[in-house]
Amino acid sequence: MSNQAVANRYASALFQLAKEKHDLKKVNEELQVVKNVVESTPELVQFLTHPKVTVAQKQAFIKESFKGLSDVSLNALLMLIDRKRTDILVPMVNKYKELAYEAQDMAEAIVYSTKPLTEKEQDHIAKVFAKKAKKSKLELKNIVDSELIGGIKIRIGDRIYDGTVKAQLDKLERNIVAGTR
Repeated sequence: MSNQAVANRYASALFQLAKEKHDLKKVNEELQVVKNVVESTPELVQFLTHPKVTVAQKQAFIKESFKGLSDVSLNALLMLIDRKRTDILVPMVNKYKELAYEAQDMAEAIVYSTKPLTEKEQDHIAKVFAKKAKKSKLELKNIVDSELIGGIKIRIGDRIYDGTVKAQLDKLERNIVAGTR
């Protein structure tokens, strides 16, 4: 079975448990923190996969390092260590987030802009594009892209809404070229 398939099964089980405990959002937030730590600390991954470090030592380290985690999140990490499946941690967290967002009728949107957006601007964009995405709520992540001339570009899942000046100029150019033929 592929790692992604295994990660999906673990994520589904974790999702069901968190749903029963009414902790979908909290577990998702905790798992995102763990994912960020794992992705930014290669030494942690080396430690967790090192064959000479015992499972008990790895679990003790995780318990100490992530003291504030809920039982659901902590037990999931400890189980991955016990079953020597720490390699699926990131894909599991990604799938869990997808399941949790779907259950909460939410989606994640990445907004590319020339400058950081204010909270008011983000709220407005979230309201407008939540309707377009047929979701009750959007969680925005603003990325400043200095290559944009102006406007914004929004990515929600596999859909892109491009309101940048460059996109408008490209459209104008296509219309002019099409009109001259």
